[in-house]
Amino acid sequence: MGEIQRIGILTSGGDCAGLNAAIRAVVHRAVGTYGWEVYGISKSTQGLLQRPPAAHNLGLEDTYRLLVSGGTILGTTNKGNPFAFPMADGTVKDRSEDIIEGYHQLGLDALIGIGGDGSLAILRRIATLGGINLVAIPKTIDNDLGSTERSIGFDTAVNIATEALDRLHFTAASHSRVMILEVMGRDAGHIAISAGIAGGADIILIPEVPYSLEAIYQHIRTLQERGRNFALVIVAEAVCNELGEKITQTHAFSQCRLGGVGQYLADNISASVGAETRVTVLGHVQRGGIPSPLDRLIATAFGVAAVDLIAEGKFDRMVGWQHRQVVSVPIESAIAHYQAVDLEGTLVKTARAMGICLGDG
Repeated sequence: MGEIQRIGILTSGGDCAGLNAAIRAVVHRAVGTYGWEVYGISKSTQGLLQRPPAAHNLGLEDTYRLLVSGGTILGTTNKGNPFAFPMADGTVKDRSEDIIEGYHQLGLDALIGIGGDGSLAILRRIATLGGINLVAIPKTIDNDLGSTERSIGFDTAVNIATEALDRLHFTAASHSRVMILEVMGRDAGHIAISAGIAGGADIILIPEVPYSLEAIYQHIRTLQERGRNFALVIVAEAVCNELGEKITQTHAFSQCRLGGVGQYLADNISASVGAETRVTVLGHVQRGGIPSPLDRLIATAFGVAAVDLIAEGKFDRMVGWQHRQVVSVPIESAIAHYQAVDLEGTLVKTARAMGICLGDG
């Protein structure tokens, strides 16, 4: 390929804290070091579907306030698979070629995509079809992407969940209640177990560990026998009911989403233990707000490294965090390996050693 002159960047999937910090780093490295142009693409691949493509040049002057701002200045979406894009007449259409055409209309030499496993799988497929020079940056509050110990957004989400537990301690003790905190975690329990240990939860429920309601009841009764008048429970939204069935809620436009396991637990605990029980569902609070210092650091390091990969002509790769430094790995291997909570890992062992009930006895 010829000399790099212009690159694009987009954010895809759900938003999280730290995305703007990564955009800032990309612009600083690309413009300040290499003298390239950087074009921010609006609303993920949907910006490339518009004619003309919805994108704008990002200069250093556009990045001054990005380090501490939440969300993404580019906008994002987790709807509309380009390979089965919903049309106005109710049909679906493969619009991947339109995205590829939009990329070339912008005159881009490479593309940086920031996303989770689903988004990166789609972007990689499009890049392969269209000869797009793609480099990926991992972001997901669930921290379940393979080949990286940390993804952008995870640390902030854990901090917010931990703070919520800190605050629930006092009202739980004041009213002699069982307080249940339901946190995000589509498939994995990383947020729940990390925040649960840091926030002093008595019970942590994650989808990786099967549980029984009776084990939960017994743990609460044991706390009561020891003189405790309250208990704190944290549960990932992906935890099933005792029969192994996902608990979901139907929202507007008939969208079915995970949620409701906290109330399911509360109803059963109240009936069986006789304790007054309340539920707090953090929901999208975990995605928003000012990014933590660690997320700013990780995002900045990822942004710089992604630009350097382009300069080195290394494409179809994702930057990642391993052993306290940035590495790069094939995108294919990163999205192929789902990173669940390690049942033999340090966090699970630590939780058990601290007397925290994981629901399995």
